[in-house]
Amino acid sequence: MKLSPLRDWDDAFANMKYVENSGELPGFWAARAAAYRADLQAAGHRLDTDIAYGSHPREKLDIVWPEGTPKGLAVFVHGGFWMRLEKAHWTDFAEGARAEGWAVCLPSYVLAPEARIHEITAQIGRAVTTAAGLVAGPIRLSGHSAGGHLATRMLCADSPLPDSVRERVVHALSISGLHDLRPLLHTEMNKTLNLDLDEARAESAVLAQPASATPLTCWVGGGERPEFIRQTRLMAEMWDGLDVPVRCEIEGDHNHFTIIEGLKEPRSPITAAFVGPFPEPGA
Repeated sequence: MKLSPLRDWDDAFANMKYVENSGELPGFWAARAAAYRADLQAAGHRLDTDIAYGSHPREKLDIVWPEGTPKGLAVFVHGGFWMRLEKAHWTDFAEGARAEGWAVCLPSYVLAPEARIHEITAQIGRAVTTAAGLVAGPIRLSGHSAGGHLATRMLCADSPLPDSVRERVVHALSISGLHDLRPLLHTEMNKTLNLDLDEARAESAVLAQPASATPLTCWVGGGERPEFIRQTRLMAEMWDGLDVPVRCEIEGDHNHFTIIEGLKEPRSPITAAFVGPFPEPGA
């Protein structure tokens, strides 16, 4: 007998419904990112766009370069429930890490329903591997929402990263990440995602074994939908129990969209969590 869900899972994941004028955000993000790219180029800063990491037109990444030799590679994976948006919406969110001396990679990926989530995970593995071949040094991973899922999946025992790349990853920051995909089986969006229970389990980082003790930071806004706060806490609690150094931060009253704004600022708390040192225990 199939059990009915006990809550409205569509509402649980409905970020835009609870943020005023959120329908205007994708256009706003795209315009602001385009202006940032123009400003970078006008100032003579290096920006490499549309570097292919696969054969599909969406298997492309951009790299925003700092002044001088990079400290390493910082990767930001965009969200959109694996079925919306692209890298060009987010270029300006590289500024905080770029100003702190990191080369910042922003990949696009093939969207659902053309790609299943496990295929998108593999794509991000190829994107990180390609960027790692272009930028020396340590690697820091980050992602927002669905991108938080994809960044964290790089740390799992079945990571698509080759060992030579995964061993360079020194930290991952999941911002408002989705780490238990099983509730998505009860949503309308699953008509696009085409998740089944086996894939939902396999792609849920909360159910996965970590590949190593690479530190993980789980970050979420205090004004987000309760399900995103629950999943953030759940991820931190599960991997803390598997001896991974974990930090869990619920920041202010930020909603699902304002939570990432600090990435544009070099000295913001969230940028420090992305590219700064991982806090010592008890700090």
